[in-house]
Amino acid sequence: MALKDDEKSIGKYLELALLLPVSTMVGLGIGYGLDHLLGTHFLYLIFLLLGSAAGIIQLIRELS
Repeated sequence: MALKDDEKSIGKYLELALLLPVSTMVGLGIGYGLDHLLGTHFLYLIFLLLGSAAGIIQLIRELS
């Protein structure tokens, strides 16, 4: 069964709404895991910023 145009647009907007928070959380998770593995206390901040930047870049690409 084919999706209606309204259902497709809802899915697209939901993807855009979740893109930035999910990429930020993935970056935070990677940084936290590396901090735990390596015994450091600063990598989570670096990967948090990298995840946020990746989310913003992907959001700009999707919107343009």
